[in-house]
Amino acid sequence: MIEEFITFEKFNHKNSANELIKLIEEKNIAYFLENNSLSFDPTFANNGFGTEYCLKIKKEDFDKVNEILIEKSEKEINEIEKDYYLFTFSDEELIEVISKSDEWNAFDVSLAKKVLKQKGIDISSERIEKIKEQRILQLAKPEKNHPLFLIFGYISALFGGLWAFFIGWHLLTYKKTLPNGNRIYAYSKDDRKHGNRILLIGIIFFVLWLLYFFLK
Repeated sequence: MIEEFITFEKFNHKNSANELIKLIEEKNIAYFLENNSLSFDPTFANNGFGTEYCLKIKKEDFDKVNEILIEKSEKEINEIEKDYYLFTFSDEELIEVISKSDEWNAFDVSLAKKVLKQKGIDISSERIEKIKEQRILQLAKPEKNHPLFLIFGYISALFGGLWAFFIGWHLLTYKKTLPNGNRIYAYSKDDRKHGNRILLIGIIFFVLWLLYFFLK
């Protein structure tokens, strides 16, 4: 079932997705490639605007695919040019690349580890695991919701607007995927309660406004 698969990475070009697909197929890892591209290009520029391919895998395969990417990047490091931009990074910036590996590609993360080791900086597997754990805890924190967003949601709900449905449903159900494949609610319990109220108020007032216009 498609529902068992979680987005691992998004691509703007299908060829880029196919490169990773070839690697995971060699390891017999199940996957699903979802095309979320816009059917119409509003820019008329044919430059790939709105093109998005989501490679989805099972949660238990996240670590396996990450290892595949690391192995691939470590082989490519030997062919890197000396003017590669990462060589200009400070020690702190290189450590940040590793700590925020979910924001960087596997090649840059592997290269950052290698450069730090060459400088004699401790970057043991134990330290990397601690960095990963800290990053997961950081990313697992609820998203900060702007008060004006809630105010607009409640006002829209009172007028039975479609924005109330969107805001309420988004706050109530939206989840984010952590680097380890876990899916968690993006917003706090309080914000999800606000989302539920906005959604219910929006539905109630939508019905009331419909009755008002039909019965007046």
